[in-house]
Amino acid sequence: MNDDLERFDLMMDAYAELKTELETAHHAEPIPVQPALDQVLADFGPMPEEALFLGVASDELPVLLNLHDPLPGPLLILGDPGTGKTAFLKTIARAAGKMHPPDKLQFGALTNHPEEWNGFEEIPNNVGVFSIHHRSAEDFILSLASWAHGNKTSKQSVLLLLDDLDAITNLEMEAVHNLRWLLLRGPSRRVWPIITLSSQFFVNMESWLGAFRTRIFGKIRNADHIRRLDAEGAELGKLERGSEFVMREGKQWLHFWIPALNE
Repeated sequence: MNDDLERFDLMMDAYAELKTELETAHHAEPIPVQPALDQVLADFGPMPEEALFLGVASDELPVLLNLHDPLPGPLLILGDPGTGKTAFLKTIARAAGKMHPPDKLQFGALTNHPEEWNGFEEIPNNVGVFSIHHRSAEDFILSLASWAHGNKTSKQSVLLLLDDLDAITNLEMEAVHNLRWLLLRGPSRRVWPIITLSSQFFVNMESWLGAFRTRIFGKIRNADHIRRLDAEGAELGKLERGSEFVMREGKQWLHFWIPALNE
């Protein structure tokens, strides 16, 4: 009888958890539809050849990263699950292909879900989409580190798009060391790590946060997480899920949105 009661309790606990998840999904706010990337870039017209497009500020000016200036360092994109971190990386990749020839800018993506990047192999700037669980991901990190070590004169830049910093726990130690070196030296050698991290895992990865001089935030609801990330003035809980982000610019917060992908 006791065993039956225990099984019943476990079933009820599982039902309660599932019910909460379903209710959360049902009440999730819709993702607003933004103008398409092609139209946004066409409206802006020609931009500096060293500019990497990130999004559109609230004053309708483009938010750009100067690929020839290593000062901003690697970029970390933080946010709750479902707040558009992957879409942000894909927008950067699409814009890179539309704004830059491959001999000036290339990118490679490391991800837990390569199927989310279907179609990106058609972009000439793409050197590969690699599963973080496959040896090819470690080989890509090694090749980037080797290229960066010897790159002192090349005008070409390479984007290392890593979707989920927490996934590096699956990498061999050599790849982890190479990634740490790229975070430290990459931008000065034209290798730009742009990495996402879910807010639910940032506590596990706090030892890595100091490597990121530039942090971009999506929607985060947890007040304790916001406090520990020193982002209390950014109103992260009010950001639009899936499209709106914010980053520190001096003592101010710069709000911007990402266009819809042309997929």
